[in-house]
Amino acid sequence: MSERGGLGVEAYEPVPEGESYRPYVSAAESPAEFTLRAALAGIVFGIVFGAANAYLGLLAGLTISTSIPIAVMTVAAFKAFEKMGKKGSILEANLAQTTGSASSSVASGIIFTLPALFLWNRDPDLLQMTLLGLSGGVLGILFMIPLRRFLIAREHGKLPYPEGTACAEVLVASEQGGDRAANVFVGLGVGAAFKLLTDWLRLVPGKVSGSIPFLPKGELGCALNPALLGVGYILGPRVASIMVGGGLLSSLVIIPGIYIWGKDLTAPFYPETVKLIADMSPYEIWTRYVRYIGAGAVAVAGFITLVKSIPTMVESFRIGASQLRKGSGDAAEQGPRTDRDLPIMAVLLGAGVIALLLVLMPQAFGTIDSALARVLAAVLVVIFAFFFVTVSSRIVGLVGVTSNPTSGMTIATLIGTSVLFLAFGWTDMDGKVAALCVGCVVAIAASIAGDTSQDLKTGFILGATPKRQQIGELLGVLTSAAFVCGAVLLLDEAYELGSEDLPAPQGTLMKLVIDGVLEQSLPWTLVAIGGGIAIVCELFKLPALAFAVGVYLPVTTMVPVFLGGLLRHLMTRKTSDTVKAQRQEHGVLFGSGLVGGVGLMGVVIAAVAFLTKGKPQGVVDLTTLNPLVVSLIGVAAFAVLITLFARSAKRDG
Repeated sequence: MSERGGLGVEAYEPVPEGESYRPYVSAAESPAEFTLRAALAGIVFGIVFGAANAYLGLLAGLTISTSIPIAVMTVAAFKAFEKMGKKGSILEANLAQTTGSASSSVASGIIFTLPALFLWNRDPDLLQMTLLGLSGGVLGILFMIPLRRFLIAREHGKLPYPEGTACAEVLVASEQGGDRAANVFVGLGVGAAFKLLTDWLRLVPGKVSGSIPFLPKGELGCALNPALLGVGYILGPRVASIMVGGGLLSSLVIIPGIYIWGKDLTAPFYPETVKLIADMSPYEIWTRYVRYIGAGAVAVAGFITLVKSIPTMVESFRIGASQLRKGSGDAAEQGPRTDRDLPIMAVLLGAGVIALLLVLMPQAFGTIDSALARVLAAVLVVIFAFFFVTVSSRIVGLVGVTSNPTSGMTIATLIGTSVLFLAFGWTDMDGKVAALCVGCVVAIAASIAGDTSQDLKTGFILGATPKRQQIGELLGVLTSAAFVCGAVLLLDEAYELGSEDLPAPQGTLMKLVIDGVLEQSLPWTLVAIGGGIAIVCELFKLPALAFAVGVYLPVTTMVPVFLGGLLRHLMTRKTSDTVKAQRQEHGVLFGSGLVGGVGLMGVVIAAVAFLTKGKPQGVVDLTTLNPLVVSLIGVAAFAVLITLFARSAKRDG
């Protein structure tokens, strides 16, 4: 392999007109890539991290991206191989992390939806859960294939794909060693240490927040999360500002507006059935009302994104059809190694086989008897999966996998499916179960499409073979789905899903959505308001999807992203092009380390909690201290983190 430098500015900036991106490993080289040890390492790491992620999602309602943690573990494994005289290539390490990271996406879709079955006392068996997991995973990967050339290659520099870029930095820095590797691994250590302080030892609060004077229920806060700070630096100031704008709209306009409008109501306003609006906290108003508004915004913004993407998707399919006419066997070998995908015939045949299996397998959609219902459900799976795979693949290019609003897309799927089921009169429990299963497959497809996009971005930067990465993703799904589903069943046995120990918040929300539509009690007004927000954004030429994500997610999530983007702006303004490139690269390396460190420690904490059947209690009960003192501790700790980040980015040598 030829001598080469690290990732330069071309890994982040658009390619000049008429030129092609030059990857870290050139297309002319053919190093080892899809090897047995790479595949086995990915499978093992995927099973372990997928199970831990399932627990974390059922506990907290969110999952972490495992691409970077698995990349780090892969690097460690390959360092061990090297000591045994069996040095691996960087593309082998990339293939291992590609295979392993697929499990986290399966876990996300499963824990966001199927807990509703347990809440309905319709406990699924392992076969049904695994079938749904495999179907969603395969569809998500297949539908991403015709989008790769546009979203990953042609939009390079415009869609940053933060985790994918960070993963490439980790792998390159690990291979090269020296100062560049130190920059990444210092970030890893800092991110892991901060996560240890907040979520395990609990010496630092996980967030700080405060009320806005003279604004009823107005509240601002900041999640003290190094990973979000790192993602913001990778995204840059423009996207970060748009996203926090959506969060500020929710926190400072919508929530106070709902309170002012409803404070005099004498009965609960649906979907809340117990508390009055006057008695709700800002968080409760966000949970019960703003999430529906955000879901509507994400759905409409996603539709707008899909419409805009139609020409590019048509072109991708045209290229694939052209390859078919030339002969799929020859087509697979045409063009440079770094631009070869699985043939389009695999996409079409694969989607058809999955749809047929869902219709014919009695476990897929529960016990619903109607053949028409099963066929319609399978058709809806394919349609919604294709739609939201397109949306997800683009949205993670902006905000990363961790902030991918999979639950918002799932809500939109459940609403659409339930409305059709309502029209056909399938409103009993069997109809609810079938609708949820549609949402489950689509949620997994959307989730894994985002993961596949990040992995393909890593491969694009490094010079991997897309076809081999796509096979690796499929292998990861096929080998991890049963283990992830088995972990969920074990967790239900140990804790009981929906209990205080394992509340399964996303599954509870999906249950409410389906019950709301089929029992004709969904708050359509809130959903429509969200759709209107997305349309207004588009009219003012703001990126509707980025803004909608900000509306949907808590403002505490958006503020650290904004701070990361602001830090990058401050570090790179009024500097020469050379210094700007250096500070951008150094900051991204450190930010990549923060993302990886938080992810690794999150998996460790989830694993410990799984083994000990309880969350770490910490060494200090911060709730017993003065709230102002706790906030000052958090602000001081985060200020130290930002200072370290700035010093790392400012290394101009």
